[in-house]
Amino acid sequence: MARSRRTSGHADKRTSAAPEHRVLVSREGGVATLALNRPDKRNALDRQMIAELRAAITACDLAADVRVVVLRGAGKDFCAGLDLAELLASADLPPEENERRAMELGDVFVALRALPKITVAVVRGRALAGGCGLASACDLVIAHPAARFGYPEIQRGFVPAMVMTMLRRAAGEKVAFDLAATGRILSAGDALRAGLVSRVLPARRFEADVTKLIASLAGLSASALALTKQQFYRLDGVGFAEGVRLGAQVNTVARQTPDFRKFVALFLKK
Repeated sequence: MARSRRTSGHADKRTSAAPEHRVLVSREGGVATLALNRPDKRNALDRQMIAELRAAITACDLAADVRVVVLRGAGKDFCAGLDLAELLASADLPPEENERRAMELGDVFVALRALPKITVAVVRGRALAGGCGLASACDLVIAHPAARFGYPEIQRGFVPAMVMTMLRRAAGEKVAFDLAATGRILSAGDALRAGLVSRVLPARRFEADVTKLIASLAGLSASALALTKQQFYRLDGVGFAEGVRLGAQVNTVARQTPDFRKFVALFLKK
């Protein structure tokens, strides 16, 4: 990943980008945008892109000024999934090597979930297979009305194996199995109703509304967002009473943060 450089006219804007890079990284106003950069291949995930994406997530984790991480696709599509030529070439590799390679993408899913900062997938065009899984691994999925979502692996003799972890959590059991077993593609509206999408924003003001939403997230308490995200995902498989107790523990920590004192004091002054 290229070194960040100052961009004229924007004192707090830094951009890391080069034509050969698979992931373009820009930072401004507490927001890091990671753009998948293979538009001629519908941003298909090859090993180079996966490695750059994992490195960019780590850099965002370490950057104190980054509050929100946004994933986008260059060109018309978000991401069409794994690079099929690279995937086919892997068929002759030993099982242990294929498992290791599969976990390169798996580590990206886990890193997005573990990142103590809000992650937002902004989806235009197609988000398919591993690309749909990549969007689903984010905390919020914001879709253009013309976006399309699905897991067509089964139609190629493959299995939506790792992405099924996100799919089964996002959609109900019957809908999730239907999508995995048939490979049917959903419109943005259908994906919203299925639970794969957080919001579908109007086409005519899509970018303006996305910018407004992300800026509002970046303006919230970083500690409160981090604690919210941590507790939310820790509730997976937790019983009711245990979940309430976990909430009490998080509540206690939240009361001790500087942001709590600052934001409540500001509210009381209104």
